[in-house]
Amino acid sequence: MTPRRTSLPLRTAAIPAAMALTTALAFLPTTATALGRDGHAAAATAADGPSLSYVVNTRPGQDPSRIRKAIAQAGGTVVVSYDRIGVIVVHSANPDFAKSVRKVRGVASAGNTRTAPLPAQSTDDIDTPKLLSEKERQAVAAKAKAGQDPLEPLQWDLPAIKADKAHEKSLGSRNVTVGVIDTGVDDTHPDLAPNFDRKASVNCVTGKPDTADGAWRPTAQESPHGTHVAGEIAAAKNGIGVTGVAPGVKVSGIKVSTTAGFFYTEAVVCGFIWAAEHGVDVTNNSYYTDPWYFNCTTDPDQKALVEAVRRASSYAERKGVVNVAAAGNENYDLTSDTITDPSSPNDTTPGDREVDPSVCLDIPTQLPGVVTVASTGAKNLKSSFSNYGLGIIDIAAPGGDSTIYQKPEPPATSGLIYNTLPGGQYGYMAGTSMASPHVAGVAALVKSTHPHASPWQVKALLKAEADDLACPTPYDIDGDGTVDAVCEGGKRYNGFYGAGLADALDAVEK
Repeated sequence: MTPRRTSLPLRTAAIPAAMALTTALAFLPTTATALGRDGHAAAATAADGPSLSYVVNTRPGQDPSRIRKAIAQAGGTVVVSYDRIGVIVVHSANPDFAKSVRKVRGVASAGNTRTAPLPAQSTDDIDTPKLLSEKERQAVAAKAKAGQDPLEPLQWDLPAIKADKAHEKSLGSRNVTVGVIDTGVDDTHPDLAPNFDRKASVNCVTGKPDTADGAWRPTAQESPHGTHVAGEIAAAKNGIGVTGVAPGVKVSGIKVSTTAGFFYTEAVVCGFIWAAEHGVDVTNNSYYTDPWYFNCTTDPDQKALVEAVRRASSYAERKGVVNVAAAGNENYDLTSDTITDPSSPNDTTPGDREVDPSVCLDIPTQLPGVVTVASTGAKNLKSSFSNYGLGIIDIAAPGGDSTIYQKPEPPATSGLIYNTLPGGQYGYMAGTSMASPHVAGVAALVKSTHPHASPWQVKALLKAEADDLACPTPYDIDGDGTVDAVCEGGKRYNGFYGAGLADALDAVEK
């Protein structure tokens, strides 16, 4: 499904899976009136269809009230209007709604955000991380060194980016908050509660912020993905459980995935806007925006989704936010002439389609300004599943891999990433979903060291401080004599690792 960047797909692909969620929204059928080219009501009446969600992107300088009136005339109901970026979230049962509204003067683009009716009926499987028994956890805790949290010996990923050494100098600033735009965060977890930022947390699933207490938490039926991501970033160094990359910063939960696991455009837009306006310094985005893995700008609906998310992420950056995103878990070369996408649309009936990645984008991962993160395993090689591509990947970080391919040094025993789960639990997950929060944590340390740095400066420091990783020649991760992916570029910058492996120690020293 969709968190990618999970656990393998969330974006998960190979290890636990990503999810696509679907929001339970009450929706009444509407009789729609078609619009003429000037935006005034025409005589024709459209038949009711399934209730869908849409985004309408307006051109600069338009009167939002006039366009909202046109939306109503086309049979649409405005859910929320983000006038500062010109994006309006709409529900409509008019099957011709988007086509009609595109003709309205002042509308730049409009498209349906899903192919399933509201509410969607999908109940995709959620991630099922591997758990340790209490006896196994006690055995690990007995091996912890002085200064380590009890389960930190399992976290080979921390020394891989020198986070253990960084913690001797700084845990990060309490003035820095990382927003986890994801499936929700269990802030009651003992490793997350000390660092949780309530004021910067929200439920954005419908596209409109819900600030009710606890609305940002996942239910028992929902993916633990966001809670795992939050722990990787900022699990407290408190003598309990595990340690995050930046255990002294704050973390917030910005829930954008539906109960069924879909990350729809309206929710993602809301998430970025919320982060921009509530003191968030860094966002982590370990998902792709459903229902299309790649949104093709040659398609009028998908073009509108790209534009809406681009406007929202750019707005957040202008407000001082560094946006970090997972590259995906399908071992795709994102610079290929064509890619076969077998998973879209994932909220109804997916089918194989050939896409041109130069015009068909994985959002928010491939949007301007977003830091795109590839995954490495315990041997500092590209994870077997990680997407790649010269000019696409900005930086790399541990996301785990099969222990068969990349086995860590003892006392760690698994090549996956161990961290927090809802209900005070801990477990293993893997994917570029796990790599991205490592970079978000390092970005938070950079921001802690340089509190007045702009997003551009933080991103520049992330890359400049990264450790060079040369292309493996050849890359035969399973050792069967066949090249599994081709890395292009030099030691300082290439398609597997971008500028290199994130470095937490440099982030607190330089």
